[in-house]
Amino acid sequence: MRRVLAGMLSLLLFLDLGGCVERTLTVQTTPPGALVTMNDQEIGRAPVARPFLWYGYFDVQVRKEGYQTLQTTTPVIAPWWQWIPFDLVAEILPFKFEDPHTVSYTLAPQSHAQVDPGSIIDRGQALQELLESSRLPQTQPATRPAKKH
Repeated sequence: MRRVLAGMLSLLLFLDLGGCVERTLTVQTTPPGALVTMNDQEIGRAPVARPFLWYGYFDVQVRKEGYQTLQTTTPVIAPWWQWIPFDLVAEILPFKFEDPHTVSYTLAPQSHAQVDPGSIIDRGQALQELLESSRLPQTQPATRPAKKH
């Protein structure tokens, strides 16, 4: 009985002393200092590193004044030792595994037409004229109002 109990205790200690996997995702931008949003959560200004739990695709938005906003989907793929059934061994072994991922984005400068206040006003006036010319004609309702009792 003592052997069984000792074996179970040693197995529990072995499992408890298991390592873990530290996953980090580092985002770099050119130019640096751009605001990074991943999956609708602001994570900070680049360069920025964050831990993550799940592999897959991340919706990324990168913004900086004077540059065009970049919206993209970025894949973060698991290494082979995180695939089933190998991932169980990586979690049980008494070692710490690190899985760093780095993604880089380059922002394009905004064109002068996008920033020029005069061109923005001209576009707004053109849209206003377009809206005013497309007013719907006044028509009578197709149903009668309800009768009062």
